[in-house]
Amino acid sequence: MSLLETTVGELLEEQARQFPDQEAFVYPEKKLRKTYKEFNDMADETAKGLMALGVEKGEHVAIWSDNKPEWLLSQFATGKMGGVLVTVNTNYRAQELEYLLKQSDATTLILAEDFRGTSYIDILKEICPELSSSLKGDLQSERLPHLKNIITLSDKEHPGCYTWNDLIDMGRSTSDEKLEERKRSLSYQDVINMQYTSGTTGFPKGVMLSHYNIVNNGNQVADCMRLTNEDRLCIPVPFFHCFGCVLGTLAAVSKGATMVILEQFEPLQVLKAVKEEACTALHGVPTMFIAELNHSEFENWKPTTLRTGIMAGSTCPMEVMKSVIEDMGAQEITIAYGQTESSPVITQTKADDPIELRVSSVGKAHPNVEVKIIDPAIGDEAEAGIPGELCTRGYLVMEGYYKNQEATETAIDPEGWLHTGDIAVMDEDGYIEITGRMKDMIIRGGENVYPREIEEFLYQHPDVLDVQVVGVPDQKYGEEIMAWIIPKEGKSIEENDIRDFCEGQISKHKIPRYIMFTDEYPMTASGKIQKFKLREDALDMMDLKS
Repeated sequence: MSLLETTVGELLEEQARQFPDQEAFVYPEKKLRKTYKEFNDMADETAKGLMALGVEKGEHVAIWSDNKPEWLLSQFATGKMGGVLVTVNTNYRAQELEYLLKQSDATTLILAEDFRGTSYIDILKEICPELSSSLKGDLQSERLPHLKNIITLSDKEHPGCYTWNDLIDMGRSTSDEKLEERKRSLSYQDVINMQYTSGTTGFPKGVMLSHYNIVNNGNQVADCMRLTNEDRLCIPVPFFHCFGCVLGTLAAVSKGATMVILEQFEPLQVLKAVKEEACTALHGVPTMFIAELNHSEFENWKPTTLRTGIMAGSTCPMEVMKSVIEDMGAQEITIAYGQTESSPVITQTKADDPIELRVSSVGKAHPNVEVKIIDPAIGDEAEAGIPGELCTRGYLVMEGYYKNQEATETAIDPEGWLHTGDIAVMDEDGYIEITGRMKDMIIRGGENVYPREIEEFLYQHPDVLDVQVVGVPDQKYGEEIMAWIIPKEGKSIEENDIRDFCEGQISKHKIPRYIMFTDEYPMTASGKIQKFKLREDALDMMDLKS
C-alpha cells in the first residue's frame, strides 16, 4: 500500500471535491450540520483569519477546549496555512498550562471560556495578569513572552482577547491568492501538530507530528475499519488526544465519512447520538463502553446500526469487547494499539479478523510499519511467544520531542526504532498481545506477573464492573499484588468472594494479596486510567513502605 504525500488541508479539499454535498460533521446537541463543501469553506475562512492575525508557517497555535466545532476548524485551518496546532489537555490547570505554553513557544491561544465548571479565562488571568490591561493581539506577558494572541470561543468580550467572530472577520482582509500561496509553500513533511504526553513520569514532552505521520495513520486506521463515505462515525473521545484528532477526525475525513461529534463524553448522549444519527461506527476507551453498556437507559437506546469502531486508549477487557459485539451490534469493532509518539496507531485488528483474535490481541502491524519484540536487557529480538519490549519503525515515528533532543534520543534509537516501553508477545502469524507497561510489570518473589492477565480473569466475575491490578511494595516478596475493583451497580462483593473466585483457577502467586473496592479510578482527560495514582493511594491508605 503506497503512502499519501498529502497535507491535512489537501485531505479535506479532496473530499470537498469528491463529496461536496455529503454531510461532513454533525453536532446533535447543537443541531449543527455541515457538508464537506461547507466544512472546507469554513476551514479556509479560519485559515485566512489566522494569517490576518500574523500567524506564520511553523508558528505554534495552542488550543484549549473540548470538542467544539471551532476545534475541528482550527485543526484543518492550521493544516491549510501551516500553523502548528498544539493541543492542550482539557484537565490542565494553571501550572500545567503555563508549562505547556512556555515550553511550546505558542504565540496564539484559542480557548473555551470554561470546561465542566472550571473557568479557563480565570486560569489564564492567573498566569497572565497582564491580559486585563492588554490590547488585542499585543499581550506583553512576563511569564509567557512568546504569547501574543488570545482567541476565546465565546460571543462575550474579554479584555485583551479576540472572539472567534473577530478572527473570522479579520480573515476577510486575506485574499484567496494569499491563502493559496501559503498552501503551496507547505510540505507534507512539515510538523503540523504537537501533542504533550500525559506526563505520568516527569514533565510532559511535546511530540512533534507531521502531516505525513497523521494523514497516513488516519487513513490506515480507516482501512482497518473498512470505513467509506457511507459511514457515520460517532466521536465522543477528546480531540486534544490522538484518539480524537487522528483515529477520529482524520480517519473519517480520509474516506469522506460523516463525523457525529459530542463536545464531552456523557454515556446517554452517546447512545442517543448513535441511535438518532444512525451511526455505523463508534469510538471509545473501555471505560466509556462500560458506562454505555451499563447505563440504566441502555435498552431504550440500544444501538441498531453499529458495525465498527475502535476500542483503544488502555487495555481492552475481553468481556467488554464481547458485550460491545453482542449487545451493541458492532460486529466489526476493532482494537487499536499505539502511543502519541507513533502518530498513534502501530497495530490494529481488522474488521474480518476472527473474534478470538479481536478479543485476545491488538492485531498486527499496519501496512508500511515494522514491529519487533526485543529482550529489554540485551536488545536482541525475542522469539515468537516470548515477552519483551515492543519497538516500531516507519512513517509513523514522530519527528521528535520539541526542544528535547536527549529524550528524543532515548526514545528513538540510531536505527530509527521507537522504543514504546510496552511489554508485548508476538505469535508466529504476527498478532500481538500487550501484556503491560514495563513499569507496570509486577516482580513478586522473582516471578514476573503481568497485571493484564489477572484483570482479564477477574472481569469474568459476574459482579465485577471494572478492575485494575497494580504492584505495591512488600518486604518479603519485593512486590505484592493489589486489585482495585468497581462492583456492578447494586452488587456487594467481599474480599473473600474475590479470593474464592481465584482459588484453583489462577496460580497462587497471582491471587491478589490486597483487594480494594472503589467507585471510580483516577483518569486522564482522554480516559486512560492512571495506575501510578492507584499505587500512590494504596501506599497512603495502607501505610505500605517501599
